[in-house]
Amino acid sequence: MKKLKTLKKNYEFKNVLTKGKFYKGKYITIYIRKNKKQENIIGIAISKKIGKAVKRNRIKRVVRESFRLQKDLLQNGYSIVFIWNKNAEIKEANYNNVSKDMLNLFTKAGIIQ
Repeated sequence: MKKLKTLKKNYEFKNVLTKGKFYKGKYITIYIRKNKKQENIIGIAISKKIGKAVKRNRIKRVVRESFRLQKDLLQNGYSIVFIWNKNAEIKEANYNNVSKDMLNLFTKAGIIQ
């Protein structure tokens, strides 16, 4: 199974967060910016205020899996940063809720093929 390409450096995150467009959903907020590559690159940012490491890692796994199953629907060449909303309940962080929210945000952004 291929791994997803991810943003790793702080300046890569800052670049997308400052120069990209953002779309806010119930559970996640996405920042999207065009990149010069032929593939989508993602980054996931979750504040320590959300909870301890176990909860934050679970949210990351759910977001990553939701994106993995929807990445074939998207146009290529974007850097995407996912941020978990502080007001969203962690108990509701299941695959179905996050996946629906993500699909709505991608539709708003206009990057679905």
